[in-house]
Amino acid sequence: MGSVNSRAAQTSGTGSGRSDDVGMELDPRTGDGDAPTGSAGVGAGDDRPPGWYARGLGTAWMLLVTGLGGMYGAVVLVAERVMLWNDPSHITSCDINPWASCGEVMKTWQSQLFGFPNQFIGLVAFSIIITIAMALFAGARFRRWFWIGMNVGVFLGFAFCVWLWSQAVYEINILCLYCMVVWAMMIPMFVLLTSRNLQHGVIPAPAGVRRFAAEWSWPVIALLYVGVLASIMLRFSNAFF
Repeated sequence: MGSVNSRAAQTSGTGSGRSDDVGMELDPRTGDGDAPTGSAGVGAGDDRPPGWYARGLGTAWMLLVTGLGGMYGAVVLVAERVMLWNDPSHITSCDINPWASCGEVMKTWQSQLFGFPNQFIGLVAFSIIITIAMALFAGARFRRWFWIGMNVGVFLGFAFCVWLWSQAVYEINILCLYCMVVWAMMIPMFVLLTSRNLQHGVIPAPAGVRRFAAEWSWPVIALLYVGVLASIMLRFSNAFF
């Protein structure tokens, strides 16, 4: 009888363990099956949950808002580009003064770095971001390789925007307002997505780095915004003062 009871207890313990495992896989804080909160995530050294933007629906909202904002800028730029093709004398909606003119920027080689207008890249890229956001809303769970690939793609987009910012401010000396809308969306998209992947252990990092990503994402975004605005104010001081 004692042997039977012992075997039943072992069976009960095994079943309990399996239940715990399933609970971890379906933890709503994770957002993907390969990076559950725990030893690989921000909870490794504490019990704090990931930031709202690092959870399933939070990540979806973050990608949707920034993706739609970037898509708006790209669509307007494509429309203005088409009108310039049809009528070279067309004055774009953001031709405000000599320092802010999308039409003048579109005439530079930097606006067609790969042999076609840069805004077409934005149309494709932001369409992908919006699609991923909607998939997350529908309950999709992506593998670790998918999040890494997405982070690489967003980083490349962010780096491209940094280059365009440097060219507009320091080489062309003319601002494109709708381009700046895209810049403004890429900053939080890149910072928050990277923070999300660090917190979940998708990107391997020490506990201190994960903690920094969780606590300092918004200050980093604010600092980047201030840096961009300060560079514009200093470079185009004649237009503001």
